[in-house]
Amino acid sequence: MTEGEYMKELIFNDENVKDTEINTVVTRVKVLMLNSENKILLGYCDGIYQFPGGHVEDGEALNVTVKREIKEETGIELDTTNMIPFFCIKHYKRNYDGTSICRLSQLYYFFVKTDEKIKVENIKYTEHEKSGGYKLEYVPIENLEKTLKDNIQNNIHNPTIVKEMLAV
Repeated sequence: MTEGEYMKELIFNDENVKDTEINTVVTRVKVLMLNSENKILLGYCDGIYQFPGGHVEDGEALNVTVKREIKEETGIELDTTNMIPFFCIKHYKRNYDGTSICRLSQLYYFFVKTDEKIKVENIKYTEHEKSGGYKLEYVPIENLEKTLKDNIQNNIHNPTIVKEMLAV
């Protein structure tokens, strides 16, 4: 199976931005980590719940980013050799943050079932994560939607993020 062969895609492009207009592309990975108790791992920072993950660095393969980001945020070392994304969300945005930049944000989602425990001694949070009070929380999968919706008012970005997470 090649990357994208079975991947579903959701595109948000309300402003009809064309690919030829894109000045900047930002790519991130997110990982749905489910344990045998049917609890999903969420990160919480600045009033926002998100699946663990982060930015892809220049020239970095997506599965390498998954390995790096999961180790940085959870201390868990995953074997990502054969991991491929199952879902991609793309946001096209004209005049991003009031600039003349047309931006494409791509979020690639991966899934892993694991009972590996969080290894606090291996975690390396960014300054933003530290200042935002980043913490990890397992939520029963049947409570995920309620947990996310109950948190919408805690950050102006939550309506968009919650919509994305529930779509995944």
